[in-house]
Amino acid sequence: MIEEADAENSNTPDVDFSLQDTAPGHVHLCSSPDVDHNPTLGKNCRVSVEEVDDKDATSPTNNGRGWYFEPNPGTGWAQHEGETVFERRLTREEWSLGQWLVKNLGQRQTDEFLKLPITQNRLKLPFHNNWSFLQTVDELPHGPAWSCKKVTVRGNCENENGELLEEEVELWSRDPVECVKELIGNPSFKADMAYTVARAYSDPAGEHRVIDEMWTADWWGEKQKALPDGATIAPIILASDKTSLSQFQGDKSAWPVYMSIGNIAKAKRHQVSARATVLIGYLPAGKLDCFTPDARSLARYRLFHHCMSLLLYPLIVARNNGVDMVCADSWIRCVYPILVTYIADFPEQCLVACCKENRCPKCLVGANERGEGLDSVMRDPESTKNILERRKNGQHPLEFKENGLHAVYKPFWADMPHADIFMAFTPDLLHQIHKGVFKDHLVKWCVNIIREEEVDTRFKAIPDYPGLRHFKKGISTVKQWTGSEHKEMQQVFVGLLTGAVPSRVLVVARSILDFLYYAVLQIHTVESLEGLQTALAGFHANKDVLKELAIREHFNIPKLHQLTHYVQSISLFSAADGFNTELPERLHIDFAKDAYPVFLHSAYLDWLSREPGGRTDSDSHSDLDSGSDSDSSSEEAEATPAGKFGVTHVLAKTPAHPHQSVQKIVGAHGATDFLPALQSFLRTNLPQNTLVPGVQDHFDLHGQVVIVTPPSLQVSEAPMRRRIRASPERLASGCKPGGPARFDMALIRVGPRTSHLHTLDGLRVGQVRMIFCLPPQFGEYSRALAYIEWFTPFRAPDPSSRMRQVSHSTHQLRRNVVVIHVDDIVRPCHLIPKMGESVDLRSVSGNAYEAANDFYFNDFIDGEMFCASVTSS
Repeated sequence: MIEEADAENSNTPDVDFSLQDTAPGHVHLCSSPDVDHNPTLGKNCRVSVEEVDDKDATSPTNNGRGWYFEPNPGTGWAQHEGETVFERRLTREEWSLGQWLVKNLGQRQTDEFLKLPITQNRLKLPFHNNWSFLQTVDELPHGPAWSCKKVTVRGNCENENGELLEEEVELWSRDPVECVKELIGNPSFKADMAYTVARAYSDPAGEHRVIDEMWTADWWGEKQKALPDGATIAPIILASDKTSLSQFQGDKSAWPVYMSIGNIAKAKRHQVSARATVLIGYLPAGKLDCFTPDARSLARYRLFHHCMSLLLYPLIVARNNGVDMVCADSWIRCVYPILVTYIADFPEQCLVACCKENRCPKCLVGANERGEGLDSVMRDPESTKNILERRKNGQHPLEFKENGLHAVYKPFWADMPHADIFMAFTPDLLHQIHKGVFKDHLVKWCVNIIREEEVDTRFKAIPDYPGLRHFKKGISTVKQWTGSEHKEMQQVFVGLLTGAVPSRVLVVARSILDFLYYAVLQIHTVESLEGLQTALAGFHANKDVLKELAIREHFNIPKLHQLTHYVQSISLFSAADGFNTELPERLHIDFAKDAYPVFLHSAYLDWLSREPGGRTDSDSHSDLDSGSDSDSSSEEAEATPAGKFGVTHVLAKTPAHPHQSVQKIVGAHGATDFLPALQSFLRTNLPQNTLVPGVQDHFDLHGQVVIVTPPSLQVSEAPMRRRIRASPERLASGCKPGGPARFDMALIRVGPRTSHLHTLDGLRVGQVRMIFCLPPQFGEYSRALAYIEWFTPFRAPDPSSRMRQVSHSTHQLRRNVVVIHVDDIVRPCHLIPKMGESVDLRSVSGNAYEAANDFYFNDFIDGEMFCASVTSS
């Protein structure tokens, strides 16, 4: 029996918990072999800032980035070799076959298939019939067993007999230490696992530090000093999020708790199918009707912390000497599992911190000072425990009210070794930035300034771009917003505000968008962290203009205040994308929402034991979206040579518009000066050619080119695939609808060739009007060509939006045009027309590039463009 009482207020009810273990049932979650394989991670270049003679197994993975690591020989010692519980009885091919049999065949069909002579003689499988197949499946390693604890909550309401009402709730849990063993010992993560801290640098001199994974950040190195030599830290990443289960009516909910470890690379942790984030418990989500409404909130706080204490108790037991664990490389290490980060939305962060929701769960900023951008004192676990203890003993410490605490006398983190729960709260990009500061605040402020109708008109006037959502009806008609739609708005928001809002409001918007784009970077440097600070300072320096316009009375906004902690959190724990709440919300689909209908008909946890773990990577969409304007045979594509820079330009083998006459080209593509431009190109590149192109010639035209570039590591670990379209208007034919002309903007190389878009230096904007190949009468010429219209070189940025300016380039009162090699095109880009105070109704999306003459270069079309733009500033 656990009894807790409010020492000050006798009207606050006692909250009693009685605990009873029920039969655990030994329901397991199967850990399947990893079906996702990243070959680049197995080819790590482990180079140190200091010269070392060998590269042992404890070296951190660097994802093939060629970084330089500062050695730390006193960490992650391997004691001796051991055997993991994942010693596989099946090869990867046998595992895939087993998955297919379970998914597609019944037991009788499986038995018949395995007994076929060709199956037994050719495949040589370890199972020869359905019975032996099922036996093999049963012998595969399982995850830690589930157990259920019954917790009885005694409320303050009485029944008709004058007895206090009680409510029994269930806590389902797995041993978190055993889950750590499962994760750190899984051979599927061997190439993605690090056991030592290592500062990473992009240069051999160690002058340019980079932070992306947890082992490259500051916390790990500082905590390692407090542990014995050779200790291996397993940084525990917890996430919890109460979620609704009922889709249309009712109030059923679940409260899953997930766990991962920072030793695993964040890209692997984000793969749902990899099972690098595991479910360790379900907290009770009861209504607690045994309490009166005024006491129910505090009772929920106390019940949460009591159940989390039960769930995480094994971590406290393991704090003294660590736990010997067999790691993914089959070496045994002494592992210290330490709670490092806690992923939760703002209300749940306050719940964990035992503070009120009008306070910051990380620092002691005043309730009315959260909009001032102050550097406040961080909350301290020891001090907080002391205040709560004094309150429990009947004292009335002033700090209790000043710190905005709740009377939770036994927080689950009170005895957690080496943990600072307040520092553990990580940035929540989804709720704090995308949905919070941007959508709920910045967009609302700007709509109030320039009116909803004008904002809608400006969104309609934004020119097209491959993959960019066009809000054809504006944004006022969108009722249900998603994270993707928030990001699509961000791509054009600063550009469409120019001319419509006062200059200081534009500075506020630019500062918030700068902060947002810096915050989502996957790799940070000293420069990017300084960019975060500068952007936030720019907002605070100009935000009072919103008070002057009577848009805001104050900026005491919790989500806005949270931005002040981003730089510290990234420096301590690594880039914010590794701790986003989007992953727990995605896991809810597998472990809560999809499970709930099954629960209505059969055993819930039995369903979990069979659940394969989510979608595979094949479900993810490609950056190259399919469209009706793509080439007719895009599957059969040919690529221009990548060269030493690793950039590939892909064209369809069969052109979309073969054998086009010059007259049709001029009319459909607006290529009025095509022949003079082609003649100039031939004189420069084929001086031996004697033929002069004329109206009698015909050309094969492609509808698009796909440019594949190496990963821009600050924004993605995958190669970039981007389209540039040059397709004329398509008339409706029969059942096939028509489509507008698509002549995309592109960055054209006019300077030295590079493999990445590091800056905008040596680049110029051009509109691609046509992609074509030379006819055979001009000789063999393997390189594809493009006819483009130049825009002026970049002019000085606008002082408020800081966006570069360009205009249509002319030569002798005609559009300045040229024929270039397709492989001189670096990537697509996006321009936003200067709209002024109100939008010309002629400047709709389809003809914006023709109706306007002056444009802003859009820095925010994607993360790579943003990084190149700020580097060039």
